Amino acid sequence: MTDDLGARPPLPRRNEFGQPIGEPVGSVAARPVQPVSLAGRTCRLDPLGVGDAPELFAALADGAGDEQWTYLPFGPCADVAAMRKVVAGLVADPGFVPFAIRAGGRVVGTASYLRIEPAGGTIEVGAIVYGAGARRATPATEAMYLLARHAMDELGYRRYEWKCDALNAPSRRAALRLGFRFEGVWRQAAAYKGRNRDTAWYAMTDGDWAGLRAGYEAWFDALDANGRQGETLEACLGRARAVERDPS
Repeated sequence: MTDDLGARPPLPRRNEFGQPIGEPVGSVAARPVQPVSLAGRTCRLDPLGVGDAPELFAALADGAGDEQWTYLPFGPCADVAAMRKVVAGLVADPGFVPFAIRAGGRVVGTASYLRIEPAGGTIEVGAIVYGAGARRATPATEAMYLLARHAMDELGYRRYEWKCDALNAPSRRAALRLGFRFEGVWRQAAAYKGRNRDTAWYAMTDGDWAGLRAGYEAWFDALDANGRQGETLEACLGRARAVERDPS
């Protein structure tokens, strides 16, 4: 049997009773998340504040309708006052560390760390929303890279998660495009906005991240002066994974 990348998983080790057990893990070195600024080539992430609400509302209102809020636990926001209330809620929630995503000097979206568990080394990225012009654009991709790199390389997390409503096809495609692996669906995992949510789970581990990081960096290195890329991110990530599996 092989895994989804074609590699044969190692046989589990066994204890003194002959039972299969997991690989040993020393002390987990993950640190609590603090608000921080992360600078990239095409975007910058700063701690989200209530003062960002007007720019965020303008970005989300530009060319996008209320369908962007369907799978989020908050929204829709009809005006800046409603957006300010959403932002204030994210900032005040002790389980969230929200960021404003900036490109071209203005806020184009937001994303948050959540379900942060330093003791186990797990963290999730979520509450992601972009203006219509920023979706799948280079700054949006780089924002996801910066958050993953910060969690894995700088804070020491060993598992980075992405979860979404199982019916949210764009989010599920985005998770795969960004290098997360599908792990299954939790049925009736939550209820929100008066309806059921089956939750699709995706994740990458620190072991996955070594290859993914190289793929992201190759993709960024090949951007032209206008931020355009002739090769897909999926191709760069796939090639980096192949090299990691067979460095010869």
